[in-house]
Amino acid sequence: MAFNIINEARRCLGCKNPSCRKGCPISTPIPDVIRTFLDGNIDEAGNMLFENNPLSMICSLICNHENQCEGNCVLGRKGSPVIFSCIENYISDTYFEKLDLGDIKKNGIHVGVIGGGPAGITIAILLARRGYEITLFESREKIGGVLRYGIPEFRLPKQYIERYKKLMLTLGIRIRPNTSIGTTITIDDMFRDGYKAIFIGTGVWKPKTLHIKGESLGNVHFAINYLTNPDVYTLGDSLNVIGAGNSAMDVARTALRHGCRKVTVFARSEHLAASVTEVESAKYDGVEFVKGVEPLEITDEGVIFIQVEKDGEGRTKHIEGTEKLYPAASTIIAVSQGPRDRIVSTTTGLDVTDKGLLVTNTYGKTTRDGIFAAGDVVRGARTVVEAVNYSKQVADAMDHYLKGLMDK
Repeated sequence: MAFNIINEARRCLGCKNPSCRKGCPISTPIPDVIRTFLDGNIDEAGNMLFENNPLSMICSLICNHENQCEGNCVLGRKGSPVIFSCIENYISDTYFEKLDLGDIKKNGIHVGVIGGGPAGITIAILLARRGYEITLFESREKIGGVLRYGIPEFRLPKQYIERYKKLMLTLGIRIRPNTSIGTTITIDDMFRDGYKAIFIGTGVWKPKTLHIKGESLGNVHFAINYLTNPDVYTLGDSLNVIGAGNSAMDVARTALRHGCRKVTVFARSEHLAASVTEVESAKYDGVEFVKGVEPLEITDEGVIFIQVEKDGEGRTKHIEGTEKLYPAASTIIAVSQGPRDRIVSTTTGLDVTDKGLLVTNTYGKTTRDGIFAAGDVVRGARTVVEAVNYSKQVADAMDHYLKGLMDK
């Protein structure tokens, strides 16, 4: 394995103006990392990756590389790009257990982090390294958020998340599982108890509905709920998946691994929202696709779809007379999700958009003093690497805010 990684790294041209770095949402210094690795300094290369992206080891597995680093590699214009994802994973995985975070002097200032997903983990690690006393509140029994409960094991083994938990505990971060802020404990309670700043990174866990007849039937489920724990669902031998994003691909591939013999993904457009890699993987797993249709009604027997087309102004319209029942034992709706309002409804001073997302400035400061936010709860369902990148900015803003309190 190492030999293959080395050979792949040697293909890098070391561009002075690397397009791969420009294509990376977190601006990973790819040529520098590869050069350092090839020079025999894997620990230094690993440190470069970690300092730039604390979740580098995870992003190496789940990023949309074909549209980011690898999709912008100059070698890919006429041939195969450098597969940096494999190089990154090898370096990060090898280095992670050897992380030297140095001696951290605690400053006694308490910061609360609500949500143990990518944004919350990033904020907790960055601020803990700067000396803050961090308590992370997780509504479920284990941290990880979408990493644990939204991405299947075959794409992201859960042992990676456990390794991050171990690192967080080493940094002195306290984790309170099974604790939902906005129910028994409120944000006001946290300020009362001495937290000087609070970060909200609760993600988006409220499924969006289609608003069509049949969504409450017993054979209908939502993607985000199914992916949380597929083992508790009995789908039968056939499944219709409505939606064509990466979550839909995860649902389809997971269902096949849990006993479904036939899984069909339905999309309104000819262009699927999921990455090419995920679509191809789904096809190789045996997933079937039907494009250019829209659901009209869900029944006990399956879903009634109608064909659609674009009119002269680019709007989608139904083609009358093309209604057709596509039989299936179960249906899963995978058309994105939005935020729950548990925290907002119990906290004064927090403004939200018409979609329920928290309103923040460029640096994650909400409309209430001392409360910051990042990740999907601010920007909607986005990629993990985007959440990490934004959270780095927010960590700097929180640090600046807290130091300002100390100077008063």
